[in-house]
Amino acid sequence: MGASIPTLRTRSHLRALDATYQARAVPPGTTRYWSWLFAAAELRAPLLGIYALGAEWQALLDPATETSVAHLKLAWWREEMRRLAAGSAVHPISGYLAGLPRAASADFAPLLTAIDAAAAQVGGVPLERGADLERQSQAWGGALALASLLAADVPDETALRNCTAALAAAGYLSRAIHGYRREARVGRVPFAIDELMAAGVDNDDLAADPPPAHLRSYLDALRGRAAKYFETAAQALPRAERSRQRHLLVLAALGLAHLNDRAAPQGRRRLKDMLLAWTTARSAPR
Repeated sequence: MGASIPTLRTRSHLRALDATYQARAVPPGTTRYWSWLFAAAELRAPLLGIYALGAEWQALLDPATETSVAHLKLAWWREEMRRLAAGSAVHPISGYLAGLPRAASADFAPLLTAIDAAAAQVGGVPLERGADLERQSQAWGGALALASLLAADVPDETALRNCTAALAAAGYLSRAIHGYRREARVGRVPFAIDELMAAGVDNDDLAADPPPAHLRSYLDALRGRAAKYFETAAQALPRAERSRQRHLLVLAALGLAHLNDRAAPQGRRRLKDMLLAWTTARSAPR
């Protein structure tokens, strides 16, 4: 399978997203790519726009990004999301979202919530309680739900939001499990302080390679929590909506598979992911 990204086919009245932003939004072989590729036709345009925003913001969360630069850019994005809501967006991604047919009646507030959560993470202020971790980790769920709402009316918005909140929480935990050491080495702690204290984990443990036994035990417990979130997301959608929202089921299936499948060779993993995404999307109504 080639590395090129298929061009999004849009109706004549839809603005195309610049290829550079599209490439960052759905890099071939990634979970986002498969969920977008196998999404329902009407979902692909708004999903691409939301993924494009997420890719820009995620780059600012990378520990390699200078903290002051990340704060400045996130502050700009916060203002840009306000401009998007007011109908005066200036960034190409925001303009793409504003050009979607249902944008005029959309509530873009969840994007501001996601920005605020990103800024808090960049700030490096540790979360005190596990309950705070869950609330912050679910901030991206509202943005993910927005993609579906920008495509069409959703009969059961509560079920949709339950699904996307669970996906966001699972995704946050999964990224933290796989990337906590890089975060710790720049002074960030992606886990809740009360949980780390209860597990006897300190800063030196988070930076250690390999991790000590008590940290491995804590990470295993987090994997269990993330797995439950992925399973909750997969079960949250009513049968009538599962085909239309199948991109969410693909996200859940691939996320669950990746929790413990870290050692698979890249080529083999890509093939496995493609097959899992395809079978999940195909069986979504069932």
